[in-house]
Amino acid sequence: MEYRLTAVAPLEAAKLLLTYADGEQRLFDVSPYLDRGIFTQLRDPAYFSRVRVVSGHVEWPRGQDFSPDTLYLRSTPCSSKPVLATSA
Repeated sequence: MEYRLTAVAPLEAAKLLLTYADGEQRLFDVSPYLDRGIFTQLRDPAYFSRVRVVSGHVEWPRGQDFSPDTLYLRSTPCSSKPVLATSA
C-alpha cells in the first residue's frame, strides 16, 4: 500500500504530525531513535524543527530520514489537536 505524505509538522516531545493526501493525520514518535547514531542530532529542538517532506518521506538537512512505510506503520491515528513545537 502506498501512503502519500503531503505535510509534516514537528511537535513537542520529539513527535511529528504527519498529514497524508487523503486528509488522514497521524503521530509519529521519534524518541525511540534519539539514542541511535545520526539521529542523536534530532535532540536539538531547533534542528528537529527543520524536518520536511521530500518525495514522500521526511528528512532533515544532515540526512536523517524515515521511509514512508516506517512513518505510517509506526505512527498512530491523530484523534485530537496536537501541540506544535516551538523552536528557541
